[in-house]
Amino acid sequence: MAQISSAQQAAPPTPSTPEASAAAALQANADTLNKDFYDYVFIVLSSLILGLAIWRIGIESVKYARTLICLNNERQLYFVKPSAPFASFKKHFLYAPIFRKRHNREFQLSAAVNVGTLPTRFQLLFIVAYLGTNIAYCVVGIDWSQPSTTVLKELRNRTGILAVTNLIPQFILAARNNPLINVLNISFDSFNLLHRWFGRIVVLEVIAHTTSYAIYEVRTAGWKGLEKAITNGSMTMYGFIGFVAVVTIAIMSNSIFRHAFYETFKLLHMALVILVIIVIWFHLRLSNIPQITILYGVVALWVTEHLLRATRVLYRNRGGSKAVVEALPGNACRVTIAMARPWSFKPGQHAYLYIPSLGLWTSHPFSVAWSQETEILDPDEKLAMNRQDILAMQKTSLSFIVRARTGFTNTLYQRALASTDGRFTANCVAEGPYGGMHMMHSYGTVMLIAGGVGITHQVPHVRDLVAGYANGTVAVRRLVLIWIIQSPEHLEWIRPWMTSILAMEKRRDVLRIMLFVTRPRSTKEIHSPSATVQMFPGRPNIEALMDIEMENQVGAMGVSVCGSGDLSDDVRRAVRTRQHAANIDFVEESFSW
Repeated sequence: MAQISSAQQAAPPTPSTPEASAAAALQANADTLNKDFYDYVFIVLSSLILGLAIWRIGIESVKYARTLICLNNERQLYFVKPSAPFASFKKHFLYAPIFRKRHNREFQLSAAVNVGTLPTRFQLLFIVAYLGTNIAYCVVGIDWSQPSTTVLKELRNRTGILAVTNLIPQFILAARNNPLINVLNISFDSFNLLHRWFGRIVVLEVIAHTTSYAIYEVRTAGWKGLEKAITNGSMTMYGFIGFVAVVTIAIMSNSIFRHAFYETFKLLHMALVILVIIVIWFHLRLSNIPQITILYGVVALWVTEHLLRATRVLYRNRGGSKAVVEALPGNACRVTIAMARPWSFKPGQHAYLYIPSLGLWTSHPFSVAWSQETEILDPDEKLAMNRQDILAMQKTSLSFIVRARTGFTNTLYQRALASTDGRFTANCVAEGPYGGMHMMHSYGTVMLIAGGVGITHQVPHVRDLVAGYANGTVAVRRLVLIWIIQSPEHLEWIRPWMTSILAMEKRRDVLRIMLFVTRPRSTKEIHSPSATVQMFPGRPNIEALMDIEMENQVGAMGVSVCGSGDLSDDVRRAVRTRQHAANIDFVEESFSW
């Protein structure tokens, strides 16, 4: 939020004296540097995106070729052995937490107060590099031997320009329809983490910008001059309002407030962001600063993204979607939505659910646990003659498992629990689907690990891989599902879907299921229905289970986990420590926003 325009700063007297000429030359040089730094930000970001896109193309090409080669190859021996350089890269950089183990496990002040999680080593390197780049842009090229007021003006201008420039990546990173998610195959969760850290960089730049301006005013006009500038000067007043709003966003965006009052946080966050955009626009317009064009780009991004979301929601739910909510044992409920229009669903995808009767503006992301296509046969209708007619005859139902926590999820569960027969029907709007980037088709050996309600992410992968094995369209030859639950009653969450999977063709040839019950009421509850479906008491030894799979590994191994932070970190460590023993890839699914 730059306080004074380049034209205004260059306004000292006409360069009729040597001093004035020198000042004008210095200002012209500062303006050129400011423009160059402004351009460099976008060059750096564009180069990074291009590099990641090339990386993604290379990885996807390898997976596609591996799938084709392994379709009729029962042992896939070539792909079992790891590449030593790539294994080291994954172990020490790509999959590595900052320190020894902890990444997705949240730091807690108490059972109810979460402070947040740590980024991975790769994410940290990117954040530090971007922060370092911003710091360099703020200080490089400044002649520190100049009078302090001149230095303060340059710092003020640079930090203001960078704060506005960084709004572009900020809004892209926060968008659900961020095109980079699919282009780079990076999850929304990772982009959201970068959104939070980039936001902190913007906050630091806003603080530095405002501080530089305040010190400059105090040194040139005194405290009375600063007070007068804020209260009587429109440009400075708007800048001060923006500063207060940005700092407020930073304070309430901390993990403690965000998790404790998520719905309140969302509404306040949105309102304050809109306020910031408005006051920055006035601030830049009154200053006659050219960076106002960036703000137009930010507004265009925000409007376009929300129009896309609204269009998708209206199209998907036109005619009305109904949700049947059923209370289940273990403080959970099953939500089954009869969609107004057919959906194309991939394993690993999630959707945002709106149930207006429980909260008009409330939406939450949930993994799609099951999808089913049915055809509506009407004897009075004509025979379908084209694709549109066929789609009109198809209906999609999507099912979700929602664990009662606080806020919306608890309200949903309590409403179902209090309803007749433990279920109720409500109007529902589903937004999506999103995600579904990490398909497991190219791996000969697949381990799917879930903790609690994380099973909703893995069940669609199980169905997809078993069907692909029967059809000969995937490389998988060994598939094991490991599910950790607290009580056998949690099996009811997915019983109808698991019954369908167990009845699938060739299921016994490829799928094994291992259930671990951590809090059984008695040993009688622990029984294994068959050799391919086994139940055990206690927690699993992830490393031992992985070693068993490696002894009989077919092809490359893919390990996917969805569960608590502790579980994800345990699986991550097990995969990292075995990188040089076998070709193993790691996929983590988490909702950490």
